[in-house]
Amino acid sequence: MSVMKPKVLLVNDHPASLVALESLLLPDTESAEYEVVSAISGAEALRQVLQHQFAVILLDVSMPGMDGFETADLIHSHPRCAMVPIIFVTAHYADELHRLKAYQRGAVDYLFTPVIPRVLQNKVAVFVELAKKNLLLQRQAEELAELNRDLQVQRLHDLKRINAALEAEIVERRQAEERAHGLATRDALTGLYNRRSLIERLEQAIARANRTGNSLALLFLDMDRFKTINDTLGHDVGDELLIQVARRISGSVRESDVVARLGGDEFVVLMEDLPDFPDAAAVARKIVQANSTPCEIGMHSLKTSVSIGISLFPQDGATVQSLMKNADLAMYHAKQQRRGTIQFFHEELNARVMEKVRLERELQQALAAGQFELYYQPKVDITTGRIVGLEALLRWNHPRLGLVSSGQFLDGAADSGLLVPIGHWVLSSACAQAQAWRDHPQLGSLPIAINIAVPQMETELASTIRNLLREHNLAPRRLQLEITESLLMRDIEKAGVMLGQLNEAGLTLAIDDFGSGYSSLSVLKSLPVDILKIDQSFVRDLGKSAGDTAIVAAVVSMARALALRVVAEGVESREQLDILRSLGCDEYQGYHYCKPLPPAALEDQLVRLGDV
Repeated sequence: MSVMKPKVLLVNDHPASLVALESLLLPDTESAEYEVVSAISGAEALRQVLQHQFAVILLDVSMPGMDGFETADLIHSHPRCAMVPIIFVTAHYADELHRLKAYQRGAVDYLFTPVIPRVLQNKVAVFVELAKKNLLLQRQAEELAELNRDLQVQRLHDLKRINAALEAEIVERRQAEERAHGLATRDALTGLYNRRSLIERLEQAIARANRTGNSLALLFLDMDRFKTINDTLGHDVGDELLIQVARRISGSVRESDVVARLGGDEFVVLMEDLPDFPDAAAVARKIVQANSTPCEIGMHSLKTSVSIGISLFPQDGATVQSLMKNADLAMYHAKQQRRGTIQFFHEELNARVMEKVRLERELQQALAAGQFELYYQPKVDITTGRIVGLEALLRWNHPRLGLVSSGQFLDGAADSGLLVPIGHWVLSSACAQAQAWRDHPQLGSLPIAINIAVPQMETELASTIRNLLREHNLAPRRLQLEITESLLMRDIEKAGVMLGQLNEAGLTLAIDDFGSGYSSLSVLKSLPVDILKIDQSFVRDLGKSAGDTAIVAAVVSMARALALRVVAEGVESREQLDILRSLGCDEYQGYHYCKPLPPAALEDQLVRLGDV
């Protein structure tokens, strides 16, 4: 008795992929136990399932027009093909979320290409064999129906029972896959252990250390400047950078150590059975050294560093939570000290955290209590030695701590949502001071530069400044606005719109801390800026580092090409000033000429310097 061959449907919009799959399934077409039908789109697949009965459908996920998930929904929505098994085969969505989505759409399996031929053949063979049995049962039922209607009914009952068993098997497999997904132990991007696995292993390590009396260390690692790179160059570059750093970390630790990625750019190393605690620092230094060379990604050579905090068992904590919290605190302290450094946890860090919380609470009342003050630092023309402008710098007259510079509290202001009201106070106070200096023989004509913070970009900044200038009867030239390069590069399109509005208001615009970001000549050319301020980190080693001298020379050349003035920050010595003069820098500011001073003290200082 001959039985019709089962059919397998291949759906893929890429002809070469169809040919490849067909060759995997039918290496010998003469002896094949089933037929293969192809479709190059979801619509064509729907036509085929209405014309034929298939043992299984191999369906591509990524197709133009109607993708694999939509196609599967439409196939299973038709009564004739509602129970046809579907196996998704994809090269583009190889992640657990899409796998789970496929099972939710009724798939029996979800494979990533390139597939192992034997695996694919065996999976298809299961459903072909079931289809053959179904076809055989159908044929036997038809023949027996001619002889006995009762037997035909019985055979139909058998067929339903087989189909029910198949449905139960599919449901069981789907549940098993979902359980496996929930128990996944690895980070999908880097292949390292994930947070759940780390916590489990840390719990086990603490239990072992308690039994044996041995020690262990937890290293918290954070990549410096990763967010800037990720936001500027895109997530693909950021992901590849994470993968390369993960490899460098794994290559720096002992074979017995556990390396995990918590998420984002945070990694953790768990070290057990330490001979001595300095060994943890030795491994940490090895990791820092391994990440000191640039990562080559496409056309980019990206230099990042790793800051590491270390907590030790048992002195820094006896639980998973305390060890992780204290290692995280130590890492945060390392980043504050100097990026690319290592710090052990100690109780002083807790005191610093409590002080930070207290400072943020006191900051809430500082504005209303009138505790802020503006200091002013002159900007000097390198050629003439005359003052050509002032930069307004925020200070906090703290009732408990005394005078506090902005770098010590602006992060807390950002966390507390106070940057916008504080920024408005700075603008208003600087305008009031410019008005007060109106009749001063020299200060009356000097522009005052003010730094703009990130949240202020979200406000109607140009309108606010126009109102302040009008209120204090000031010309727009009396204000200069400084925006850091890294702030510009976070959203160049939004920053361009904001700078255009400020330029139309007649304000002079400067890019602050230039050289620390990733802006290019083409980006600068598109922005209505007037001044570049060289980041003081490059000025600091002028005369000592040929690299920094070359960077400053390049910035000056770039500025000349764009007809921009160049200001050097942080000039502290005559040697630095002479080099800047030789490179063609226009202006400078720093302690070599004058430190930031309150208005009255600045006026007295100018008298002593003979500039008034």
